[in-house]
Amino acid sequence: QVQLVESGGGLVQAGGSLRLSCSASGSSCSTDAMGWYRQVPGKQRELVAAITSGGTTNYGDSVKGRFTVSRDNARSTMYLQAKSLKPDDTGVYYCAAGSTSWSIFNGEYDYWGQGTQVTVSS
Repeated sequence: QVQLVESGGGLVQAGGSLRLSCSASGSSCSTDAMGWYRQVPGKQRELVAAITSGGTTNYGDSVKGRFTVSRDNARSTMYLQAKSLKPDDTGVYYCAAGSTSWSIFNGEYDYWGQGTQVTVSS
């Protein structure tokens, strides 16, 4: 019932910035929590940043101070402003959405997007 579409990924040099977007369509009741997760080469999927409809956020330790997550509830869109990018930030970034705010902490979501590739060159 919910479709998530990520955009904004690409190739960027170390120290550069990207802005990712995740647009949700369908039931707004299923997007109380939204989050960005990345699949890093050689590692398990990890939290990047997540946010509730009320504005509570949760960030992965490696991106704190560099990435900012936000959302426009009226437009059902979540954003990730990624700055000071490092090669270790390379990975496929997935958008997730769920009906409970606790998802931003427990990582359990109802829907996932197709992912967008972020590659940071050194």
